[in-house]
Amino acid sequence: MRTMEFGGRLVEPDVRLLGDMESVIYDRKWLEQADPSMELYYMYRDLALSRRDRDTLLEHGLRYDITVIPPMRLGCEYVKTAGHYHPPVPGTTLSYPELYEVLSGEAVYLLQRPKDSHYDVVEDVIVVEAGAGDKVLIPPNYGHITINRSRKTLRMANLVSRDFSSNYEPIREHHGGAYYLTERGFVRNESYTRVPPIRHCPPTNTSLAHLSKQREIYALLRTPEVLGYLTRPQEYTELFERLFSGCP
Repeated sequence: MRTMEFGGRLVEPDVRLLGDMESVIYDRKWLEQADPSMELYYMYRDLALSRRDRDTLLEHGLRYDITVIPPMRLGCEYVKTAGHYHPPVPGTTLSYPELYEVLSGEAVYLLQRPKDSHYDVVEDVIVVEAGAGDKVLIPPNYGHITINRSRKTLRMANLVSRDFSSNYEPIREHHGGAYYLTERGFVRNESYTRVPPIRHCPPTNTSLAHLSKQREIYALLRTPEVLGYLTRPQEYTELFERLFSGCP
């Protein structure tokens, strides 16, 4: 277990083991021989550098986390997170968004929007490749998976509402996301009834969301009102419609 210092205190991570993710691994032959206690990545949750920042996060219903994903392959597939969806904001049909930032290393974000709550039909798949400093804002109603395809350790941060629990079951039931990223490239997951081609989009380093590659998302805690789109997405529909509208 890897201890991290943050805000003057030592933080122990939640550790995602291979055994936690057996149902979403592509290379089943490799999985038969693999050790289920193998550590895949580390999640440091609910962090703050100061009491003032902690109060700001609590007041605005937000949580700041850091995830560390060492480079490795799961057979022929690159290491990834388990993947999850978010529930809808109460009284709306829009799920809670999430804001990611690559602190170091490289990330491939796979976003997928299902047609309905059965999750069998995927209407949109977006892949965003991001490097250090890049921001990726996950729109409402998209499930998402993070992949480390590089030979470097990926360190990424996220800001998200603290008022819900993620839903891992739909991706687990479909044995992974709409696509797997392997040594041969992206491979479609046949467990879904319908999956569209991938749209490749750039990171969302956009002033529309008060984001910049040069400014860490933690600094936005100085002006937390600009992060309203994370807790009240129904008030920011134009922003989310424009985020990935220009991708082929």
